[in-house]
Amino acid sequence: MSEPPPPPYGPTPGSYPPPPPQYGGYGGYPVPPPASAPRNGLGTAALILAIVGLVLCWSIAGGIILGLCAVIIGFVARGRVKRGEATNGGVAIAGIVLGAVAIVAALVFIPIYIGLFDQVGGTDYVDCLSRAGNDAEAAQRCADEFTQRVEDQFSLTVTPTP
Repeated sequence: MSEPPPPPYGPTPGSYPPPPPQYGGYGGYPVPPPASAPRNGLGTAALILAIVGLVLCWSIAGGIILGLCAVIIGFVARGRVKRGEATNGGVAIAGIVLGAVAIVAALVFIPIYIGLFDQVGGTDYVDCLSRAGNDAEAAQRCADEFTQRVEDQFSLTVTPTP
């Protein structure tokens, strides 16, 4: 006796089609791969450096160095925004602008400090030290004269009293 032929592959005529393969999406529909997260760290770093640079602008070096770093990093962050790698263009611009303000504010302090140094006799102190050379006693006299001038100028006591 002969065996019956094997069943045909595929759906039987008149039946429903098989469900689509599952791709992990909702209802069997494929989900696009997730987009890479924006790389916003440089813009944020530029803004933080600029703010710290503004706070430390009185120290001149802090304002100039941190402000310059903020401007450079801000421009790099702005490039990322233009290439579509980051989304915080406003933060990057704020870092650039505040970094530039920190630099300018630090530069403003330079003539103030020079004028203050000259007002209390700083140039006389430097001249006295250069004349003293390696003589420790003469250098100490220069320091004592400068301390006395600062105390007289600002009505304060620099040296503690015992």
